[in-house]
Amino acid sequence: MNWDQVKGNWKQMKGQVKQNWAKLTDDDLELMDGKREELSGKIQERYGFAKERAEKELDEFCRRLDAM
Repeated sequence: MNWDQVKGNWKQMKGQVKQNWAKLTDDDLELMDGKREELSGKIQERYGFAKERAEKELDEFCRRLDAM
């Protein structure tokens, strides 16, 4: 699944994002409204990840969505 598809289905995807990154708050998810850059930044902030790691995790998340 590409990010445009995730963004287009953001309301449905928020639960899966929250399961994957539980440190993100509902407010975080609501404010980012499916924007990949904002999600990456919040993952970096909440988990202390480098930008590259956050991006890698987002890529893996999208690949797992394809497998579902």
